[in-house]
Amino acid sequence: MVREGFSVLLGAMPDIEVVGEAVDGRQAVDKVAELHPDVVLMDIRMPEMNGLEATREIVAADADAKVLVLTTFDLDEYVYQALRSGASGFLLKDASAGQLAEGVRIVAGGEALLAPTVTKRLISEFSKIDTPRAPTQERVGDLTERETEVLVLVAQGLSNGEIAEHLVVAESTVKTHVSRILVKLGLRDRTQAAVFAYEARLVTPGG
Repeated sequence: MVREGFSVLLGAMPDIEVVGEAVDGRQAVDKVAELHPDVVLMDIRMPEMNGLEATREIVAADADAKVLVLTTFDLDEYVYQALRSGASGFLLKDASAGQLAEGVRIVAGGEALLAPTVTKRLISEFSKIDTPRAPTQERVGDLTERETEVLVLVAQGLSNGEIAEHLVVAESTVKTHVSRILVKLGLRDRTQAAVFAYEARLVTPGG
């Protein structure tokens, strides 16, 4: 019922086309391989194969795949794992029709869906998870001072335009910095860059 509701809401948008639906993670992986959608709206709790496993398989098969994970806050740890698995962002299940559509547009456009208020609550949960920090901290040394500054702002949920305004530079300059950050750190997108920043303690919950 929820899936069909989302489908109707998104399908009613003039710039969004729903090309397929899946009843579980396994079918989602197969459908993505068949249909090559611009964005995959992924639930976490599903039969056969959960959303985490499905996200990993989808991203492994297509590094450019954009997966938007649906979540509630009692699943914070799972969302953290999904972001590390290559998801492009997360959206609350109680989002409005407008927020849902805008989330799809943001991810389709290559931005990470990391609203600052939601991100801080999420990070405060997954920061409790015991993950190795040393290798991550060492890799920070590969970044210039400005690249580190940009990385922190990305982790705080700012778009390229907002970062450019904050640093008083051209948006194209910010895009160049972000691209170099991803290459130097071996990351696939802004979302993984944000996760990296929190793991390296460049940004802290509530900070």
